[in-house]
Amino acid sequence: MPIDNSTVIRKAAIATGTLASGLLNPEQARKFIQQTFDATNLGGLVRHEMRTAKTGEIDKIGIASRIVRKKTENTDDNYRAQVNTSQIEYATTAVRLPWEITEETLRENIEGQNFEQIVTDLMTAQLGVDMEDLYLNGDEATDKSDKDYDFLKINDGWVKQISNGGHVKDAEKADMSLDLFYGALGSMPNKYNNGKLRWLMSPRRAQQWELFLLNQVIGKGGAVPDSIYTSPAKIPAVECPSMSDDIILLTDPKNLIVVNTYGVQIRKTTEGKEAIMQDKRFYVTHLDYDPIIEELDATAIIKNLK
Repeated sequence: MPIDNSTVIRKAAIATGTLASGLLNPEQARKFIQQTFDATNLGGLVRHEMRTAKTGEIDKIGIASRIVRKKTENTDDNYRAQVNTSQIEYATTAVRLPWEITEETLRENIEGQNFEQIVTDLMTAQLGVDMEDLYLNGDEATDKSDKDYDFLKINDGWVKQISNGGHVKDAEKADMSLDLFYGALGSMPNKYNNGKLRWLMSPRRAQQWELFLLNQVIGKGGAVPDSIYTSPAKIPAVECPSMSDDIILLTDPKNLIVVNTYGVQIRKTTEGKEAIMQDKRFYVTHLDYDPIIEELDATAIIKNLK
């Protein structure tokens, strides 16, 4: 029987009225992390890695191309194809999500005790949305101090990593055009153009692309194939609400990796001076993560779109 979110929370919290250690076992931790990924369009497409250590390496295993040789009977030319191995380093950053519910709310809400489960499910979903935002947009170097930038400073995300090490196409505030898509695609080595690539863009940018094509039809006549609306250069698009409107990413989503550890905790208490005096239940979810990229050479970004 599948483990739903409320079951995970109940097992973690052990019993109402006690301070639970809240440490999830590996199965529960994996299930909880998966629920956060399922909260977004992109989360279910990227690669997930669970580890016991907070820092370490992810193995990369590959082989070269053109490794087949002509067969000659009764001979051994001592040729052997080799496996290429390397590692990607990761270092997870700890984060937490605290929340509280007043006992009065639980007593008076029409949902009754179900209200606790509803809020927990909402918090889990929002945790997934916030984490995707960090995976994409995190920037440790940002120097602004408002709460949104404090949020983004937690870790460096994929946008920054691709901007610093991937293939960059500067749109220079230009209007949308097919040339931008083909330019970004052309900057990437052909071996990665294998049918697994996806455009990652904000919903508004996807709509602006559709509007651009419609204007071309209206202004110049003719017809635009339906497929091009959602698949520029025959590459499907994935809409990511967390992304900025002025950028578009190009990569295989499985090239984007999120590393988490099994050290996930969901703690709950209704005891202690603060809980008693304020008549509240307190909750906090602890986890850690690191967004890394397997092959930076297999990424491209279009920046500074109008």
